[in-house]
Amino acid sequence: MDEHRSASPGKTVDKIANDTSMGAVTLLVGDLDAMTRYYRDVVTLEVLSSEGPTVTLGRAGRPIIVLRYEPALRHAAPGSAGLYHTAILFETQTALAAALYSVARHAPGTFTGSADHLVSQAFYFTDPEGNGIELYWDRDRTDWSWVHGRIEMGTLYLDPNAFLGEHLTKEAADGATARDAASVGHVHLSVGDVETAQEFYVGRLGFDTTIRLGDQALFVSAGGYHHHMAMNVWGSRGAGRRGPALGLGRIDLAMPDADALGELSERLAHYGTPLRNDGRSVSFEDPWANELRASAPPA
Repeated sequence: MDEHRSASPGKTVDKIANDTSMGAVTLLVGDLDAMTRYYRDVVTLEVLSSEGPTVTLGRAGRPIIVLRYEPALRHAAPGSAGLYHTAILFETQTALAAALYSVARHAPGTFTGSADHLVSQAFYFTDPEGNGIELYWDRDRTDWSWVHGRIEMGTLYLDPNAFLGEHLTKEAADGATARDAASVGHVHLSVGDVETAQEFYVGRLGFDTTIRLGDQALFVSAGGYHHHMAMNVWGSRGAGRRGPALGLGRIDLAMPDADALGELSERLAHYGTPLRNDGRSVSFEDPWANELRASAPPA
């Protein structure tokens, strides 16, 4: 992985903080009730708050998905930039198996595939409004392999029924893991081109490149994770800036402290990226008008 570099006096810090993680993903939805049911009853998140047109769902008090009702919006045209999938990370294989079992029981038609990626085991779905979802579990970092600063990942066959047979317990199937912690592990975007994505997410935002698949896809992270974000052109090559549409509303980045947030703000300002700073967080857009918001815990 790339080394974190500290700034000398007068120089902008050029790397995002090692302890950066992903916060909640906001989705703009056309049917708030149906989407709430899917993420609550199928994906097994719990409703943390419901205020008017906004429902926040998560685990153990940690927001994961925020649904915001936007009845005037329509779906984006095919080939547009936007969300590829939100990846929800479970801390145990048993909790992941319970969520997989819930989808198999309540919405089996939303399952789209599975894979062993060497660093993780992952299952893929599409929610009722076409947003991609990944549910996954990470192997221990000591089992990951790095070669010349790049993570080794693969796409090996993973049998969902065999995974359930090995990891699903009766207690988990009955809901015993429903309150276990989970979080947004990474967010994968559809973008117009990889070179522009690298210039923004690595060159400006300060993530490290962990994998680059030519002009097809880019994987980036902070602090040696396999990836916190990824961008691909598999269905969106050449896409321009997004217009108002259902789907991705915002990606939240969780900075470890106010200093890290300040360094990020200074770096983006240095590159001329327009910012909105409310004193607690900084919001900005990537080259395809995907909104990101970085925030730090209160002092």
